[in-house]
Amino acid sequence: MIIEGLQKLTLLDFPGHVACTFFAHGCNLRCPFCHNAGLVVRKPSNIINMEEISDFLKKRHGILDGVCLTGGEPLAQKDAIEFLRFLRSFGYKTKLDTNGFYPERLKEIIDEGLVDYIAMDIKSSPENYALAVGVEGIDISTMMQSVEIIKSSGVDYEFRTTAVKGLHLVSDFERIGIWLDGAKRYFIQQFIDSGDLISQGYDAFSKEETEEILAAVRKHIPNAEIRGL
Repeated sequence: MIIEGLQKLTLLDFPGHVACTFFAHGCNLRCPFCHNAGLVVRKPSNIINMEEISDFLKKRHGILDGVCLTGGEPLAQKDAIEFLRFLRSFGYKTKLDTNGFYPERLKEIIDEGLVDYIAMDIKSSPENYALAVGVEGIDISTMMQSVEIIKSSGVDYEFRTTAVKGLHLVSDFERIGIWLDGAKRYFIQQFIDSGDLISQGYDAFSKEETEEILAAVRKHIPNAEIRGL
């Protein structure tokens, strides 16, 4: 597993847990608003080896109780499953961030009991997915499979969409609400320019605009919330 970054402590990424976050290199998508462009479009650098990861996790017993695996897209790497087994061996709770385009690997991870929480990014409405992920003609059927796998898995989860002005319309969110109807948890996230984006020229919606988006979603997902406003 190519791990290129580590956030040593987070109280936000894994709900209810004090955790660390490992950043996996690479992704099959090219979302123009991606805030981790360095993990996606450039060659790996500063790779953290398994011995370093092992030493870090052993020393954090009693401080951390959870580990997050994010990216990039972790499941784009074939050995993501082995890496989650490795994390599990230290006794930590595990959270996986995914874009949903690897349903078979996702199902294997769930079936083996390797993950306690899944956060899946919903990039846009089905009609406008290609625009949001920066890949023309992409087949979103695999991602749709992952939504159903997660909803029926029994594993705690959330779906989330980063709202990007210049890329999304309010109507996109209403269609997302229709699509995810019955979801346990859905968040609208504020776009933040990290300074390491794949493309430039995007902005965050205003507070009033974001609340309009939330109202559109709540027609179908009453418990939807805004994150980061």
